[in-house]
Amino acid sequence: MRFLIILIILLPAFAFAGPMKMIGEKGKPSEVTRTINIKMYDNYYEPAEINVKKDETIKFIVLNVGELVHEFNIATKEMHIKHQPEMMMMVENEILLSDKVDKEKMKQMAKKNPSMGHSHSNSVLLSPGEKGELVWKFSNKAKIEAACNVPGHYEVGMIAKISEI
Repeated sequence: MRFLIILIILLPAFAFAGPMKMIGEKGKPSEVTRTINIKMYDNYYEPAEINVKKDETIKFIVLNVGELVHEFNIATKEMHIKHQPEMMMMVENEILLSDKVDKEKMKQMAKKNPSMGHSHSNSVLLSPGEKGELVWKFSNKAKIEAACNVPGHYEVGMIAKISEI
């Protein structure tokens, strides 16, 4: 019985680790070879396309210049689609509001449901005017994109193409 409980607790972590490795890994700040500034507007990113090299570690400095909450999330299309229900739950629980992230409520909800903490190494979630950083190593070749998974944003095309050169 104890083994079953441990398995149930750890299974989501193992399930998530596989796909995450497919798109790369959290980068080490000491290995950053390039910094890219990203501006998030309401419904698009600037730049709209990001070129990377295999095994390159990039520091993304992300600024939300829009009037709405936005996310910069590096993943495959399939991973974005799987992440979107989590984002909808954050809206339903009034963690994600149109113009702010209720970080206090996020901390409280994360105690009951860790996915509500939105602490993914491949993602930053920002209120209007906020700046965040993400260091990512592109160690695997996969068809990936940066996208905003706030409900409705992915669907209207808030996606930046990531291409390996």
